[in-house]
Amino acid sequence: MGALPSVEQGTAASARKRRVGRPTALESGGGSLAAILSLIRNGVATTRLDIEREAELGRAVVSDRLATLERLGLIGEGHLGPAIGGRAPRHVRFRAEGGCVLVAQVDRASLAVGISDLAGALIVEHHEAVDLSGGPDAILERLTVLFIWLLDERGGKSRTWAIGLALPDVALIDANDGDVFNAAGLDVLHAWRNFDFATELSLRFGAPCWVRSNTQMMTLGEMRAGGARGFQDILCVRLDRSISAGVASDGRLHGGSQGYSGLIGHAPTGETGDITCHCGAKGCLDVVASGEALAREALAAAKDGRSRYLAEMVERQGDVTANEVRYGAQLGDAFCAELLARSGRLVGETLAPLVNLLNPAVVVLAGALAHSGEIILAAVREAIYRRSHPLVTRDLRIVRSELAGSAELIGAAALALDDLFDLPRAREWLPLGTPRLQPSFVNFLATAKAQKRRPQASAPARAP
Repeated sequence: MGALPSVEQGTAASARKRRVGRPTALESGGGSLAAILSLIRNGVATTRLDIEREAELGRAVVSDRLATLERLGLIGEGHLGPAIGGRAPRHVRFRAEGGCVLVAQVDRASLAVGISDLAGALIVEHHEAVDLSGGPDAILERLTVLFIWLLDERGGKSRTWAIGLALPDVALIDANDGDVFNAAGLDVLHAWRNFDFATELSLRFGAPCWVRSNTQMMTLGEMRAGGARGFQDILCVRLDRSISAGVASDGRLHGGSQGYSGLIGHAPTGETGDITCHCGAKGCLDVVASGEALAREALAAAKDGRSRYLAEMVERQGDVTANEVRYGAQLGDAFCAELLARSGRLVGETLAPLVNLLNPAVVVLAGALAHSGEIILAAVREAIYRRSHPLVTRDLRIVRSELAGSAELIGAAALALDDLFDLPRAREWLPLGTPRLQPSFVNFLATAKAQKRRPQASAPARAP
């Protein structure tokens, strides 16, 4: 009598019987748990019969995995569906309230923190002014205090599954990339280069942390819940003190080979002038169309009498900003209106080649300047439509952000959750019930703690 086949041989024989393309690893605990949770979380299948069909798993396996997910607190009973020739099916739902994500956004003059559920919906958010001159250590301490405050209000540190952080674009430029941003207005950001916020926050809250630029997080936020909701190919432009852009293609954020994509503020405009950009060139979009450029032009106009309104503002408060230009345009000041129109035209002419190249479904304008009224929006639209090919603009939507200061927080939550529930990662931590116990993350924390005790260590720990 021959020997019984081994487990490995049986699995291989079973796999050979499958039709081509059918998954072979889903029967493993972590793999099938991750696959089923993904179906439920994304709304693809929410009844047992639909899950069996979509996951191509047997009834017993699906029943066991659903029981496990329910025991882990990740799913719960949903509503009853319509009966079709028998008992009404019971839907299952993803328990977004089973954990939370800490999110934060740091800008040049403001800081925002919040908590989202596991579906990426903001539960609470808090905004305050901030001074970056204290350096990243001070910001880290303030983030810690605010996060603890929010968690105390909402259920405790142990519910934190992930952290998402949006930082100023320039703060993410590596120190080894030279001094292309070596300008007086940005000196305060030099200390931020290579400051490891991700590791520090992970150590303090025991959860994995993701860090991206403000513009990239804003792009994700607009795609998930803002002006580009429901679209997969978008171009999101931040019009503020400086100008930058984020690109999402086929629903995925494009960061570039080093994560620096979107620095369109340094695109040449053909304009002439004596002002040198932070990158060392002249005529860059930042120099002629950003909020800082508007403030500089407004101050010059106030001093030489081109704008009575701006002259009165300078006399009253000693200085003017882009806000005064916006208010002046709303009050009918011709110079302010023309300045905003010029800024919008230059931005639109810079975006037109990108629209031709990327063929986005939506262009979202965000930031303080984007909300300065209809003048900039109209000028950007006119320039894009005039300079782009009719085929790419036929169905193009050019809209203003609907999320204002919340876009980066929503994007930070979306980025963290997308990675957290990505199937390869989810297979590893789902059987344990929380990503806080994921072995690779536990090892990362242990290494980071050891290096904190040995400051002379040369290489920083890397997040999984």
